[in-house]
Amino acid sequence: MQDLFEIFRISTVAGLATTLGSLLVLLFGKPQERILASLLAGAGGVMLAVVSVDLLPNAWKIGPPPQVGIGCALGLLFMFLADRRLKIPRDSLPLSRRQRLRRVGLLVATGIALHDIPEGMAIAVSQEAAPGLGLLIAAAITLHNLPEGMATTAPLSMAHIRWWKILLLNIGIAFFTPLGAMLGLLALEGVKNSLAFFLAFAAGAMAFLVFAELIPLARERHPRYALLGGTIGFVFFAIVSMLLPA
Repeated sequence: MQDLFEIFRISTVAGLATTLGSLLVLLFGKPQERILASLLAGAGGVMLAVVSVDLLPNAWKIGPPPQVGIGCALGLLFMFLADRRLKIPRDSLPLSRRQRLRRVGLLVATGIALHDIPEGMAIAVSQEAAPGLGLLIAAAITLHNLPEGMATTAPLSMAHIRWWKILLLNIGIAFFTPLGAMLGLLALEGVKNSLAFFLAFAAGAMAFLVFAELIPLARERHPRYALLGGTIGFVFFAIVSMLLPA
């Protein structure tokens, strides 16, 4: 029961980083492109370190190789299909600038909420795999959710949506992370000896998020700061994770 409360607590804190990012934009306006690039790429570097140093090695150590391979492939496939479903449709009807901004903001919010579920699962299954690993994953997801909250809020604010509606939307998004964590625990309880599968699933989902979204978005904003942020994020969290007790 203590582990349950701890997983719920750290996943909630990670989810609320989205709300914090939204609040920062509402209070201070959209940050400079180089700051966004550094944050996005830094989150990508952190997640890549988590995948390569923690999730996949732990999955390989716990379970049979076929289970790890299938889990990783299904994680990649899940995020690929989710990403395709959330692409902005090219309608024939022209939209005003305000309508386009509102649509972009809502689509980004939907994408973040959907992505938060496997991220929450990653926190839960990592905490079950090794003490402290869930906290490390939660820290990586916190860094990732901060710029995502900004990305949701900026277009909605520019579309003149009321600030309290934007804030409520981001608070709602925040709770998809602990929801994913609880679903991860239920899945582990329901399917015995499945920890390696879910670790690999989380690794595949996070790897797709890094290479298909975070790094490309960061490079669009500022290539040099994206490279700097990604390198620092990867090296720092790789060192931290290797220093943690097994």
